[in-house]
Amino acid sequence: MPASPIRKLVPLGDEAKARGTHVYHLNIGQPDIETPPEFFDAVCSYREKVVAYGNSQGIRLFIESLQQYYASLSIPLNYDDIVITTGGSEAILFSMMAVAEPGDELLVFEPFYTNYNGFAIMAGIRLVPIATQAEDGFHLPPAEDIEASITPRTRGIIICNPNNPTGTVLRPDELYAVRDLALKHNLYVLSDEVYREFVYEGETQSVLSIDGLQEHAVVMDSLSKRYSLCGGRMGCVISRNRRFMDVMLRFGQARLCTATLEQVGAAALVAEGAKYFTPMISEYRRRRDATFEELQNIPGMLCRKPSGAFYIMAQFPVDDIEDFAAWMLRDFSENNETTMLAPGPGFYATRGRGTNEARLAYVLNAPECRRAVALVARGIEQYNSVNRKG
Repeated sequence: MPASPIRKLVPLGDEAKARGTHVYHLNIGQPDIETPPEFFDAVCSYREKVVAYGNSQGIRLFIESLQQYYASLSIPLNYDDIVITTGGSEAILFSMMAVAEPGDELLVFEPFYTNYNGFAIMAGIRLVPIATQAEDGFHLPPAEDIEASITPRTRGIIICNPNNPTGTVLRPDELYAVRDLALKHNLYVLSDEVYREFVYEGETQSVLSIDGLQEHAVVMDSLSKRYSLCGGRMGCVISRNRRFMDVMLRFGQARLCTATLEQVGAAALVAEGAKYFTPMISEYRRRRDATFEELQNIPGMLCRKPSGAFYIMAQFPVDDIEDFAAWMLRDFSENNETTMLAPGPGFYATRGRGTNEARLAYVLNAPECRRAVALVARGIEQYNSVNRKG
């Protein structure tokens, strides 16, 4: 089980804070935007005398709110097309286990959300990585290159759109290429759509709205980012495939139910509609632009401006990103400040990739994002003056 690149440096960060150093956290996708008050109001208004077990599928109030949300996206869903999960994490794990037996394979485009690695190990599934490149914005390779990785044990293709960690928004032609491969080889398309609203240029499309994928499309979703509700652990799995959803419900029965109070609060948030999204996306666009502009000022830094999510995957002018990220917390500070990064290798399944890359989450306000990246720039200068090989 690999350590998370997002969290494994936390002990060094805690030590830095104990020394009085302020740490700018660009390592984790934890928004600083306040959770909307409707969540707390709904939880505080809960009047049942017992917080009892809920239905394994989820409570009706929450499921019906999600039906209305997807209907607003022109995606009509039946009630039984949705199973509530304990965050997007459980949605991903359950989906992997539903479509693949131990020893089976799922195709994934790297770099990818680091926890796919851990979930696959838990499920006994082999992830087959397909490389994407920073130079072309981490877009998908040609269909024939993807098809070359399909074997008799391939059960599905995982996509993340908009992407974590790259911020890439897939074009329609890329989505339809994935669809055609799924139909040709009878594969599931597991689509991580947690960052659906976080699009700054262009548009995103759910696999649920792609013709021909009715029996193949699985959406793994979460409220964590959309409503700044990361600790609420509210997610869902959606599919129109009845056999798949039957298995999903049985997994839900095995873990009994998800948290009742969080579902009550989450339903109140979803019922508010999209009123929070427009100002939130405008704020994240400012943060993205500030972070990207500062990165462009660092000699030797390679990155592309992301079109979605709230991450930038950048190639750093250092030889060992793991060592550099630890050094920033252990040995560097300027005016008692430093920055925590998420080292790149943890976002890959291919050993040796990402050794000079890091993911930056622009979840701080724009001035703090600028300051955090400026500290990275100072750190690179100092680190390379004493550590650069050759």
